[in-house]
Amino acid sequence: MTEPVLSGQPAGAASAADEVRRVVAEVARRFDARQREITRSMTAMMAREIAHLDEDPQLVELLEASVHGNIATIIHVLTNEIPADHLQPTTAAVEYALRLAQRDVPSHSLVRAYHMGQNDLMRLCFDEVRSMNLPPQVTLDVVEYISAVVYRYIDWITLYVFDAYEKERRRWSAVRGNVHSALIHGLVDGSETDAAAFEAETRYRLDRCHVAVIAWTTAESTDGALNPLDRLVRAVAVHLGSDAPPILTAIDRRTVWAWLPFDRRRPAIDTAALDAVVRSHPAGRLAVGLPGSGLAGFRRSHEQAQAAYSIAVAQATCTRRVVGFGDRGVAVVSLLARNLDAARAWVGEILGPLADDTEQAAMLRVTLGTYFATGESHLHTAERLNLHRNTVKYRINKALGDPTSAPAVHDKLDIALALQACEFLGNAVLR
Repeated sequence: MTEPVLSGQPAGAASAADEVRRVVAEVARRFDARQREITRSMTAMMAREIAHLDEDPQLVELLEASVHGNIATIIHVLTNEIPADHLQPTTAAVEYALRLAQRDVPSHSLVRAYHMGQNDLMRLCFDEVRSMNLPPQVTLDVVEYISAVVYRYIDWITLYVFDAYEKERRRWSAVRGNVHSALIHGLVDGSETDAAAFEAETRYRLDRCHVAVIAWTTAESTDGALNPLDRLVRAVAVHLGSDAPPILTAIDRRTVWAWLPFDRRRPAIDTAALDAVVRSHPAGRLAVGLPGSGLAGFRRSHEQAQAAYSIAVAQATCTRRVVGFGDRGVAVVSLLARNLDAARAWVGEILGPLADDTEQAAMLRVTLGTYFATGESHLHTAERLNLHRNTVKYRINKALGDPTSAPAVHDKLDIALALQACEFLGNAVLR
C-alpha cells in the first residue's frame, strides 16, 4: 500500500500542492467535528442494507465501534499525512470480523460493509468539497487525493480483516466442536423441519416442555473458553429442576444458546431466584424465555429469550444479571427496541423533560416508575425507595408537572410504559 501523490506537479507548482493539502486537511477537520454523526448514520445504513449485520444488539454496537475506528483512522491519515505502512488496524475492526466469523455470518457481508462505507464517505467528501466553492482544478485535485487515500485504506483494511475472518472461521469451527450446531440453527430458523432426524442426531426430544436461555459473559477476554458458560447453563438447569441435560450451541466465544427440557411440569421462572445462581458465576449474564411445548415451543421460547437478551444488552450500564421475557414490561419494551429512533421520539413525546439524560430526570423517573408499580401508593413507594412520604409526593408532583403539559396529558399506561423503556433501554431512548 503506497501513499497517493499529487499527479503531474512540477517544481514550480509547489504552492498548488500545498493548497490541495490544506484543503484536504480542512475537509478532514470538518469530518472530525461530525465524527459521531457520520459514524451513527453509516452504522445504521450498513445494518439496514446488509443482511445479517443487525441480528444482535451487541453486533450492532461492535459494528458502530468498528466504523468509528476506521473513520477516525482515515481522518488522521488525511489530517497528518500519515504513511500507510505506519498504520495498524483498529481493535474494534478486527474484533468485529472475528465475531462475524464465530457467528457464521457470510464473509461477503463484511466485505460489502467496507465498500458501502467507502462509497458513503466519498459522497460526504464530495458534498464538503462542493460547499467550499473552490476553483475547479483544486476541487478535482482534492477529490482525487482523498479518493486515492480512502481507496487504498479500504483495500488494505478489507484484506486484513478478511484474512482475520477466514483464520477465525477455521479456528472457531475446530474449537466449537459442536456437531449439533447446524441442526439447532436449522430448527430455530425453520430451514430444518425433520424433527425425527433432529432427535436421532442430538438425542434431545422435542415432544416436551422447553425453556430457552441465552447465556453470555461480560468478561473482557475468554480465550475461546466456553466451559464457564456451559457450567452456568447447567447450574440454571439444576436450579429449575430440568428432567434431562440441556442442549447447547455456541454462538460466539462469549455467547451460547441453550434449551432446558421438562417432561412432567412447566417450571415457574423466577428471575430474582435465578439472579442468585448467576451471581455465583463471575461475569455471567442470562436471558430467559417462557416455557413452551413441542417444536413450536422450542422456537417460541428461544424468540422470547432473544427479546429479553435485546433488552439486557441495550445499555452497557445495565446491572441486571438476569432478564426474563416474563418480567414486567420486558415483552413490550423489546418491541420498542426494534426501532430505537421511533422509540426515542415516542418516549420524548410522552415524558417531555423526564426523557432528558440528567440525574434530576433519572431520579424523578425512578420515583414515578415505582409509584405506578406500587399501584400509585405514596406509602409503598416511600417504603420501597426508603424515602419520606412527603418527599415522594413532592417528586411525583414535580414529575407530572403542569397538568396541561407532557407527561400529565398522556394516559398513565403510556407513561408507565415509557418509564420502563427508559429503565431498560437507558441512553438509547433518552435525549
